[in-house]
Amino acid sequence: MTIRNRLIFSYIAMIFIPLILFIGIASLLGGYFLKDIAGNNDLVDSARSGGKTSPIWETFEKRKQLMASVKLMAHYEPDRLMDPVFLKEMNEQFDLLQAGLVIIKDDHVIYASPLVDGTNLSNQLKHYETNQDNRWRKKWNNRFTVEQYDFAFSNQSFGTIYLLSDVNPLFERVWKFFPILFLSLLVVIAFTNGLLTFLVSRSIIKPLYQLKSAAEQIKEGNLDSSLSLRRKDEIGEVGEAFEEMRERLKRSIQLQLRYEENRKELVSNISHDLKTPITGIKACIEGIRDGIADTEEKKEKYMQMMDKKVSDMDHLIDELFLFSKLDLNRLPFQFENIDLVAYLRDCSLDLQVDPQLKGVKICFKGDIAEPLFVMADREKLQRVLMNIVSNSLKYMNGKDKDIQLTLIREERDVRISIQDNGSGIESNALPYIFDRFFRADPSRNTLSGGSGLGLAIVKQIVEEHGGRISADSTVGEGTTISFTLPLQKQEVLGGEKKYEENSNH
Repeated sequence: MTIRNRLIFSYIAMIFIPLILFIGIASLLGGYFLKDIAGNNDLVDSARSGGKTSPIWETFEKRKQLMASVKLMAHYEPDRLMDPVFLKEMNEQFDLLQAGLVIIKDDHVIYASPLVDGTNLSNQLKHYETNQDNRWRKKWNNRFTVEQYDFAFSNQSFGTIYLLSDVNPLFERVWKFFPILFLSLLVVIAFTNGLLTFLVSRSIIKPLYQLKSAAEQIKEGNLDSSLSLRRKDEIGEVGEAFEEMRERLKRSIQLQLRYEENRKELVSNISHDLKTPITGIKACIEGIRDGIADTEEKKEKYMQMMDKKVSDMDHLIDELFLFSKLDLNRLPFQFENIDLVAYLRDCSLDLQVDPQLKGVKICFKGDIAEPLFVMADREKLQRVLMNIVSNSLKYMNGKDKDIQLTLIREERDVRISIQDNGSGIESNALPYIFDRFFRADPSRNTLSGGSGLGLAIVKQIVEEHGGRISADSTVGEGTTISFTLPLQKQEVLGGEKKYEENSNH
């Protein structure tokens, strides 16, 4: 559930849960406070009712029935309302119902129940107007509701009956009921809203604290502490993004540390590679200066040694300069549309006559009848081939040294493979041979030594051409390095061939 939906649900719950609880509590409080109004006062009333109480509505109904019987008596036997014995019996029944009876004859009170009797009762009732259909509209003496019934005695005297119902017990309970009911409402609202707010805020704040803790771990340099929120809301998405950031940062720092180690190793290797020819040159110069090379033949030999050392230094510096320009994207490429079949045939012929490859058998396999056109920089592509071949030479120590160039046409690309029969590369080193500064053989001997930049330069040049590079090697059998170049589309227009760059380039 998203945070937005969780908040909406909590708002709805904050309305309906207190409402439902309030209705339930109001019902319980109503049943407790308003369950009875029977009895005159405490023990006497309880004794008269046999220790039992009557619900409010039962009390009202009994008052109504008793008043109806009095009205019926007043209509058919009005003179009986003057009988003290009858009035005493009626008063006992009214007293149980917390009501009183007043009978007036010719403006004089002839009977009044003890509950309602008082001075000047006749004048007070005379000025009190009641309506039988709405007897609850007014209260007399701030205590009684009044119901009036007029009738005539047998001698035609005017008579009036007043039924006065004591509502104080009811209002006392009501005045206790409503404050407690209001307090219950406040408690319910405070409890439910507080609980829901706590639960919702906890579901939001807890993962935020986890994020904060994870951020502090990263700040302290600990990138191994993973964050797992396991949520499907917005915070969960933030947690996933944070974890991805941590993983990327960890990989970036590991890569940076590896680059730093490689850089240190490169500086060490370059220092050694530069110092070795400089030491040799210095030794040759000292030999000539000290007269060790006392013949023309020795001087020529020393000059050839110095020339080779200078060439090695020049090659190393040129490789470093080329890599730095590639790494900074400052090396310009001169792309042109070339026939790769013809180009590779020419390159294989050049390699066969290269003095550095003396004793190496170079073979080209590309039996493709039609031309295969690619957009490439001739010079950079030649550098790719030379660097791969030079790398192969480092691992070819046997008598028979074979290098095979193969050209294969694919659906949208052409694949060039350079295969040798050298000693091969260990499987644990193979994934890193295209990394900058990486050297599968850390030794500094002439055959396998190097700066570790040759294949890194190859990879960057191939990728600038829009291609891909890969390697496959078996220890003791040899290594195959392959790279692809996007093939140009060929169309025939008016007897001429038109070549368009493939969309993959």
